[in-house]
Amino acid sequence: MTLTHKYVEGAPDAPVLLLLHGTGGGPDDLLGLARELSPGAATLAPAGPVSEHGAARWFRRLEEGVFDHEDVVKRAHELADFVVEAREKYGFGGRRLVAVGFSNGANIAAAVALLRPEVVREAALFAAMSPVPDPPSHDLSASRIFLANGEHDPMAPLASTEELIRLLRERGADVVTDRHPGGHQVTVDGVHAAAKWLAV
Repeated sequence: MTLTHKYVEGAPDAPVLLLLHGTGGGPDDLLGLARELSPGAATLAPAGPVSEHGAARWFRRLEEGVFDHEDVVKRAHELADFVVEAREKYGFGGRRLVAVGFSNGANIAAAVALLRPEVVREAALFAAMSPVPDPPSHDLSASRIFLANGEHDPMAPLASTEELIRLLRERGADVVTDRHPGGHQVTVDGVHAAAKWLAV
């Protein structure tokens, strides 16, 4: 397997949640969130392969808020290939897979949803922004994306979030948004809204 990860089996009729941590996090970071979203779900939690001053990330950035778009594309394909491998290794090929990401993890999940929709068709993204400026025009009419964002988030400005929403909707994705008045965080209300979205 290409990425260090943890896999925990769940109920056979529950989804598999692909958990993607934020900068400096690790595979255990979103387990509590996963239980809130879908208590019986299996979890596949890889570790970000890029180190930024010792902090694990999913892709390089040139500076705060400025992504290395070439690396985003490369790492999105790397993550998508990992998921394909994991489906085979752990035998969950026929089950529903939902990416769940926070911050940098949400951004790489958004990149995979745009670049490799055959791998990730559903994603719950917390504090995400647009990861690539000009993604290919894939048909995303079978994709469902949930985005929870803070209206005063300095790390994921709403203008960039709106750009991501536009890119997804232009390609036919079903996009549900949840806004809170705070900053760069996961809120209780956002989790409840995501759980309701996931239950559909």
